[in-house]
Amino acid sequence: MGLVLVRHGETAWSREGKHTSVTDLPLTATGEEQARSLAPRLASLDIVAARVSPRLRARRTAELIGFADAEVDERLVEWGYGDLEGRRTVEIREEQPGWTVWDGPVPGGESAGEVSARCDAVIADAVATLERVADERGGDVPGEGLGPEVLLVAHGHLLRALTARWLGLDVADGRLFRLDTARLTELGHEREQRVLRRWNA
Repeated sequence: MGLVLVRHGETAWSREGKHTSVTDLPLTATGEEQARSLAPRLASLDIVAARVSPRLRARRTAELIGFADAEVDERLVEWGYGDLEGRRTVEIREEQPGWTVWDGPVPGGESAGEVSARCDAVIADAVATLERVADERGGDVPGEGLGPEVLLVAHGHLLRALTARWLGLDVADGRLFRLDTARLTELGHEREQRVLRRWNA
């Protein structure tokens, strides 16, 4: 039992390293091909529910990987960058040396605590879904086989933050997990312990 995470495919801004939250960009041709390439790998997994950010880039990715009917979940939107939307880290650091979204000010945007609360809520709902499915199937036990999984299609910083929270870490520890576009991650269990099963694959 666990979560399957997919970051959306490449957009013009993700290619250029620009912070993209509310700006609703389409996938590039490369991003579309990246997403299509994930479909065969996802087909072999036991995905019992699929949820997706409302942003176009995430919804198109979900469609291309075979989950056009994924439930739209507003909590899966990218970290709100506020006044930093569309800017690159190197540009922000000209004004604020050493800045990162994980611990720096995000004027007009979300705090790490707000993002953490969103991630915790998404995880709680996914776990409830997995437990319901396990009960219906006669009691899958975490760690005893892969079991059912919930698919989440979303964004880089949000999925890194969610991974940190799954592992019981502070949301800022998401900085330790590099996540590229259109990559597959699995969060699961070893016995009762939540673990990182596969990352950025």
